[in-house]
Amino acid sequence: MASQLESAVEGLIAVFHNYSGKEGDKYKLNKKELKELLQTELGTLLENPKDTSAVDNIMHDLDENGDGEVDFQEFVVMVAALTVACNEFFCEDT
Repeated sequence: MASQLESAVEGLIAVFHNYSGKEGDKYKLNKKELKELLQTELGTLLENPKDTSAVDNIMHDLDENGDGEVDFQEFVVMVAALTVACNEFFCEDT
């Protein structure tokens, strides 16, 4: 039986690959795939996940190598930053 953290890692990988490669490179998220992932998976955490400019800004911030797509490593950076922000928010309430 997998530990809670192992399950979280497996889930993170599965989510990425559920959206990556629907169009083009199966190991990267293009803008449309990233938008779908953000809206479906993180819609309650983002201020306005349907805002096109917000998706553009997120894509720009994540796309470190400038190829117009988000690879898994770039995606994990977003998840880590979001996790830190959520932790800080929820810890303020305690």
